[in-house]
Amino acid sequence: MEIEQTPTSASDTNSTCEYMDAEGEPDNETELSAGDLYQEAEHAETEQLGHSIISELRDELGTHASKCDGALSPNASAATGQSKDLAASVESLALSTSTSAKTEDRGSANELDDDQYDYQHDSVWRGQKKHIFILSEAGKPIYSLHGNEDKLVTLFGVIQALVSFVQMGQDAITSIHAGGIKFAFMQRNSLILVAATRTNMSIQQLQLQLSDVYYQILSTLTYSHMSKIFEKRKNFDLRRLLSGSERLIYNLLANDSSNARVSNNIFTFLTNSIRVFPLPMVVRSTIVNTIQSNCSKIKNLVFAVLIANNKLIALVRMKKYSIHPADLRLIFNLIECTESFKSSENWTPICLPKFDMNGYLHAHVSYLSDDCQACLLLMSVDRDAFHTLSEAKERITEKLRKSQCLKAINDELEQPFNVKLYQQVLGVPELRHFLYKPRATAQLLCPMLRHPYKSLPEFERLEAIYCSLLHRIHNSSRPLKLIYEVKEREVVLAWVTATYELYAVFESIVDKATVIKYVDKLIKWIEKEYDVYFIRNHATF
Repeated sequence: MEIEQTPTSASDTNSTCEYMDAEGEPDNETELSAGDLYQEAEHAETEQLGHSIISELRDELGTHASKCDGALSPNASAATGQSKDLAASVESLALSTSTSAKTEDRGSANELDDDQYDYQHDSVWRGQKKHIFILSEAGKPIYSLHGNEDKLVTLFGVIQALVSFVQMGQDAITSIHAGGIKFAFMQRNSLILVAATRTNMSIQQLQLQLSDVYYQILSTLTYSHMSKIFEKRKNFDLRRLLSGSERLIYNLLANDSSNARVSNNIFTFLTNSIRVFPLPMVVRSTIVNTIQSNCSKIKNLVFAVLIANNKLIALVRMKKYSIHPADLRLIFNLIECTESFKSSENWTPICLPKFDMNGYLHAHVSYLSDDCQACLLLMSVDRDAFHTLSEAKERITEKLRKSQCLKAINDELEQPFNVKLYQQVLGVPELRHFLYKPRATAQLLCPMLRHPYKSLPEFERLEAIYCSLLHRIHNSSRPLKLIYEVKEREVVLAWVTATYELYAVFESIVDKATVIKYVDKLIKWIEKEYDVYFIRNHATF
């Protein structure tokens, strides 16, 4: 079931648009619906309590070890006036997060008795551009992006009532549009996840973000553990087990402009991809060969991952197994949020849900050295392999230092990507920003933000542009392969071919012929430098 009030179009009223659909015919309309890129967020997971890849690996290696998404009808209808309870719940949910409703100035939380404070009467809380709520199917609060969950019990109750009401009709709620706010719903394994936003993100993009949040929770608890907990106690307070991991969830959600943060990380989740750390092919090959030669005889090692600055330097894997980009984003998030990793070697369990949602890998996590801020993760199914992996890490670091690879990594970290990029792409001065994703990989080329998008208001506009382009390009009912749009402040282009996706933003003064010439230059440069910015294949042990 989908409860939807058609929102007002957010497109630029002073724009000129040209579209080309997948059949090659011009198209003057774009229907905003779920696209291929976002379908994964709506698929039910293969959630089998008795199945674990990690357990199978342990058995094979001889290592001793002591969706509920629901079926949504394609013709899901809007709620009618026949259900006063449902209508009241929708109105209550919209009013709870709306800034347009009349509110009483209650002051700050510090000025009120804690037991009396209600965030729903706080104009600052209601004015947030995005909210994320997580609760159990029993209505028990688990997480709120803004505010204390205990002070939002009424709101969590409204959400639980809405979901339960729709479930009674053998259906599943996916979205609500009310009061200028989009609400996206997702149900997974006794959890209800809800995103509410005034931003330009589509419902499918919000659901993709909710999927990342769900995987972050599984990364801490595992699916099987969480399922057993809720089987025994439906009203269990999951916050007790997630204590300390709230920072991981927050950082995962704080990558867009709704949290007053200017970051390129938003574009990786929007494209379901990761970014690669730029290095000459000979340097990357040396790094990979060094990891292989020092780890190939460690039979319990499944993955070796080297990262820096939220980008992948190298990945070496056990044959037959690979890491999904969603799992890599969780790894990046863990490293970014944990300062203690920089000062010592660490041994930590980590669940990679897309690899195996029912078990933990045991990861040796450490930075290569004090003078090189690249982090190496060696992940094994053997919980007693710390010393073996620690010795391997020391050998790897020593060889990388001798081969000047540490210096190459440091040189790249010290030189801003945007400066190097726009110096090399000569003759394209009016190119402001772009996203390039090869269709054969889950990797994204995305330069650092430059003027004018380094300020928060301008970054918000850029984010909205890309959200709109991505959603229209991946429209499942009529996918487009080309969008050219002249807006008031810039010219934007989206182009999908058999081999890549390109989204680009140019100065408003350029004409169509110039854009075509610049795109041709950009594509040729990317093809020439492909092995610097992308990894074609991941090596195996």
